[in-house]
Order: sequence, then structure tokens, then C-alpha cells
Amino acid sequence: MESTDQSINTSSSGNAVSRFLDRLYGGIKMNWPAVIIMAVVSAAITAVFLLVPVFKDTSFERMGIDFEAWFLPAILIMPNCKSPLDSAVKTFVFFLVSQPLIYLIQVPFSDMGWGLFGYYKYWFIWTLLTFPMAFIGWFLRKRGWISLLIISPVIVFLSAVGVGAFIDTYYEPPYLLVTGLFCMLQAAVYILTFTVNKWQRLAALAAVIVTAVIVIVRNGSVEISGQSFLPEGYSYSENAVITVADPDIAEVSFNDPAEGFVYVNGRKYGSTTFTVTDGGKEQRFSLEIYRENGHSQLEIKAE
Repeated sequence: MESTDQSINTSSSGNAVSRFLDRLYGGIKMNWPAVIIMAVVSAAITAVFLLVPVFKDTSFERMGIDFEAWFLPAILIMPNCKSPLDSAVKTFVFFLVSQPLIYLIQVPFSDMGWGLFGYYKYWFIWTLLTFPMAFIGWFLRKRGWISLLIISPVIVFLSAVGVGAFIDTYYEPPYLLVTGLFCMLQAAVYILTFTVNKWQRLAALAAVIVTAVIVIVRNGSVEISGQSFLPEGYSYSENAVITVADPDIAEVSFNDPAEGFVYVNGRKYGSTTFTVTDGGKEQRFSLEIYRENGHSQLEIKAE
């Protein structure tokens, strides 16, 4: 009897979540005041994240730089409109108001002043593209394979960004932890909302898993190579030879020994040393390859 009650409670809980999501993405009256208020509030919050130093190089600063946060209001607007054209116009106006307003709020506080609007060109192009995308996005109301097909690119994109953010967090905790959680939660909500049976959900889950595997494989390798002067102005003859203690981490070779100019090809994160032998003289250097702000970096120091 207890297991039956538990089953009923679980089912009721599941139905409550489903009803909530159905109302959130299709049962809200998306009128013009709501669209404008959302645009202004989103712009103000984003501007604060971009202006306040404590948010620099965090998930919050990304809101004004990358796409993932902007799917949230866009996909909230689309299925709550009356028609495909209504969806296209309101989504377009939302971005037409919010994006330049972000820059406008920053102008008095930035050394760039009105020059900040040079970055708006990029967002204006995407603002124009929201019109046809939101026209199609209205059909998210048609729950099933159609809505899954429409939302799939968003789910794949959010999964890629989310897994990438978790990888960055692994190397630099808690760096982009909020971005990772935010993106994966969005993807999960869209899967639950815009599918109606287990086969559609399994298809969406498969897309998430494949995306995650691709991102993990690509991020597992170091992608860094470049040229650098050796520190402290060291200069060598044409006969100088470089020996790396751990060639699995990196290869180092001379481009111009006289100028102490070397080429480094990084292979994995870690620290090693390399020795420059020039006749009877030896000089040892430390080499560190690490991840910072989501990018591979290298540092050479004389020992």
C-alpha cells in the first residue's frame, strides 16, 4: 500500500512539473508591456555585470558577451505569442531594445565612451536574424518531433557551452561553474518541455551525450604553439641545442638562436624544464603550460 501511495505521489509531482512547464512555455500572455519590461530589465542587469569589476572573467560577465543567457528570454517569448509573426516581431523588438541599451548604460562609466557601440554591429546582425528564427520558433508550441527539431540546435549549443564551462571549471575552479549549471539546466528544461514521449527525450539525450563527448575530446588536448623570446636576453650560436626534460609536455626549438627566439609546440598541461647547450655552456629554463580564463597559456622562466 505504501509503494502505491509513493507511486501516486511521484506521478503527481511529475504532472505538476509538466503542467508548470507547459504554462511557462505557452500559457503566458506575452503582451507588449511584458516584452519591453523584460528587455529593459535584462539590459540593466547585463550592464551591471559588465561594469562591476567583481564580475570580470566570471559567468556573469559572459551574459553580455556570449549567447547562452539570451536563449532564456527569447524562448520564453516565442511560444507565448499569438502567431508566428507576433513571435518574430516581439522577439526582434526585445533584442532591438535590450542590446543597444546595454551599451548605452555603460557609456558614462567607460573610458571608451560612445566607442562602445563599435561592438554593437555584431549583436545587431544577430538581432536581425532573430526575426526569421523567432517566426520558426513559434512552432515550439507544436509539442513533439517538430518542436524537438526546432529546439535541437539550441540544446546542442547549450550542451557544448555547458560541458566546456565544466572543463574550464575543472582547471580553474570555480571559474565558469554557474555557466555550466545554467546551460545544462536550460537544456534539461527544454527537453522536458518540448518533447512528449520517451523516444523524443532519448533522441535529445543522445544529442547531448554526443555533443559532450566531442567537447571533452577536443578540450582534452592542448592547442597552443607559438614563438617567444627567452627571458633575460640570452643569445646563442647556431650550434646551440635544446633538450626538453619531458617532450610529452612540449617541444622547444630555436627560430633564431642569436636573438634567443624559440618556437614552442605544447602537447599537454604541466610543467617541465629544457636545457640549452651551447659549446661548454648550459642554461636551464622552466616551462609551464596551463589554462587561464578558458585559454591555454605558456610561461618560460630562467632557472
